[in-house]
Order: sequence, then C-alpha cells, then structure tokens
Amino acid sequence: MKKDPIEDGRISSHSRGLGTVTQEMVRARARELALINGRSPDHLSPLDLSQAKRELMGQFHIEPREETLPTSERWDPNPGTPGKSAPEMHAHDEQTDAEKLVDEGVEEAEHDRMVEATRESLRKGE
Repeated sequence: MKKDPIEDGRISSHSRGLGTVTQEMVRARARELALINGRSPDHLSPLDLSQAKRELMGQFHIEPREETLPTSERWDPNPGTPGKSAPEMHAHDEQTDAEKLVDEGVEEAEHDRMVEATRESLRKGE
C-alpha cells in the first residue's frame, strides 16, 4: 500500500515553512552536510547533494521496485475471476502533521547543533 503523497517531504526547515524545494535550498543543505563531515563547504560531493535532496524531499528510505508479473499471472479479463480488493486509503490525519512537525523540529535542531559545533571547533583550531 502506498503512502498518502500529502505526507511526503519536509514541512519546515530552520523554523520556516519549506514550500517547494529549490536547487539553492539543496545546495545550502549540502554545504552544511559537507561542513559537518569535516570538508570545505565550497567543495560539494555528489553524495552531499543527493543526501541533502533526500532530506529535504523526505525520502529517507527507498521503496522497493514493483516486480512485473509473468504473462501467465497477469489479470484475467474473463468474468468469474477472483480479483483483488483495492488497497485502503486512510484519510489525512492532522495529528500526524503535528507529530511530523515535532520530529522535524528535533531533527533540524540536531542538525543545527552539529553545524555550530563544527564551526566552533574550526574557529578554536585557527
């Protein structure tokens, strides 16, 4: 069963509404990730960019690809076949929005602490 597409993606970043994720937002997040990982924020790796995009788009896990069925197991159009029931789509729940905002706030605060700690350690090392 697929998730409700409304619940995909992040809602906020740095205490502001996120809206549509832009390339500038992805690059800014990738610079923060490079800094956290001890690299210069001016030299972004493809992994930094892909992780930043996944974080901002809310794609923390990769869904498995659907397998194609052989012709012998595909839907039989003849009447009298057993068929399948349609998957249940649950109504959008406002409570999960609030929980998601709290979770994102905690994740964002942790990310900000890591960025600031890295910057502070770089300042002390200079």
